[in-house]
Amino acid sequence: MNNLKNGNKREQTDTMENLRPAGGYKNLKVYNLTTLIYDITVRFVELYIPANSRTRDQMVQAARSGRQNIAEGSVDAATSAKLEINLYNVARGSLEELKIDYQDYLRQHGAEIWQKDNPLTQKFISSRIASKKEFREFVASTEQSLQNTVCYSSLPLKSVIVANSAILLINVASFWLKKLIAQKLDNFIEEGGFTERLYRIRSQKRKSDISD
Repeated sequence: MNNLKNGNKREQTDTMENLRPAGGYKNLKVYNLTTLIYDITVRFVELYIPANSRTRDQMVQAARSGRQNIAEGSVDAATSAKLEINLYNVARGSLEELKIDYQDYLRQHGAEIWQKDNPLTQKFISSRIASKKEFREFVASTEQSLQNTVCYSSLPLKSVIVANSAILLINVASFWLKKLIAQKLDNFIEEGGFTERLYRIRSQKRKSDISD
């Protein structure tokens, strides 16, 4: 009886030890970036998107989905690499959807969408923005520098700067998310998933039982 109990405890311990690392999403660079994107988007739609527009809710939901799926994927990593990677891909899709909404906002009002060779794009990239304080400082300094330039859009200058900056921030988050997915795929190929690990534990237990 004691041997049976000891065997069950040993099997349970082995299973726990073979759970993949999970959680810790708050330490992920991409999670913190998507949190920033979510906060920026919530404020943006409050200021610049009509309350009765469906786009308002869609943008907030896309920003939220990008953030929440990273958190959920990180937690689910303990037992399913496949589910983890799928959720990260859902997050990528949500961020892309949000980026298109920001681009549509600018395009439909005749405002400029900053391209790679735009000095403001280079300024944003070199600023390595990772907090609301840094984002606000970038927007404020850019608004000041552009106040005397000719604007062919009916949009408030600040909204154009925020929308373009949000697009660039989404690009950065998507880059890091793509790297995270590639890393998880490499780990899965190298180590296998939770199912494979459980199979190895069961196989080892059977061999141990036979030898006993």
